[in-house]
Amino acid sequence: MMIAPHISSDITTARQYAFRSPEHAMKEEALPFTIRVVSNIHDLEKAVRIRHAAYMRHVPGFANELTLPEKADSEPGVVVLLAESKLDGSPIGTLRIQSNDHKPLTLEQSISLPATLSGKRLAEATRLGVTQERVGRMVTTALFKAFFLYCRQNRIDQMVITARSPVDRQYDRLLFTDVYPELGYIPFKHVGNLPHGVMSLDVNNAERLWTQARHPLLGFILHTFHEDINVVGTSLYESGLVAIKNSGPSGSSADLPSMTPSERY
Repeated sequence: MMIAPHISSDITTARQYAFRSPEHAMKEEALPFTIRVVSNIHDLEKAVRIRHAAYMRHVPGFANELTLPEKADSEPGVVVLLAESKLDGSPIGTLRIQSNDHKPLTLEQSISLPATLSGKRLAEATRLGVTQERVGRMVTTALFKAFFLYCRQNRIDQMVITARSPVDRQYDRLLFTDVYPELGYIPFKHVGNLPHGVMSLDVNNAERLWTQARHPLLGFILHTFHEDINVVGTSLYESGLVAIKNSGPSGSSADLPSMTPSERY
């Protein structure tokens, strides 16, 4: 499968991927936080910290498996996003995105995707975690925009997620559709065998769908430029921080070459 060309990480290049249309003037808006690609151990530790804290609130049994960086964090075709407060630099959100350029999506360890998604460039978002502070809802929305921008920039055809109830309702509202509506919720290995639904969104059709639905997030996602959201950058894999442990299920905890035991969570 063809891999999208490398995109420069400077802000000028990022700006050209802010989507403008003749009917809508692109406005600019500052956020109280930044979102960027994790490219070093220090930032990965921040992402792991907020990831673990978020899962402890909702699925504490599974959260115990997320105290360390995972092998999947530093694999090819994967980026980890980190949201940080502008006030003090504290981590307030994270999301991991994996394309199927190099290997099947993580969810495909548990289920085969239908023929309608065969041969398409896919990206799966996993390990969403946000702060429980008031800004958390805004961070969640901005991380979704970052996911969408990443897919547009990298010529992804379909955004794919797994979501437990009632989180899946958020994706219903974003006009994602059930990949297997007849199956309902399915246990997935990469989320501790907890039942999740599989949902997808056609990236190239999203603007039309949101426009027709007069979706309240249309302006935020497509007609507002957020300089604080930058999804072009060097991934952990590109930085040379490749997981040492290459065996075992994808997503399992792994040591990284630059991380000593005393530095890990």
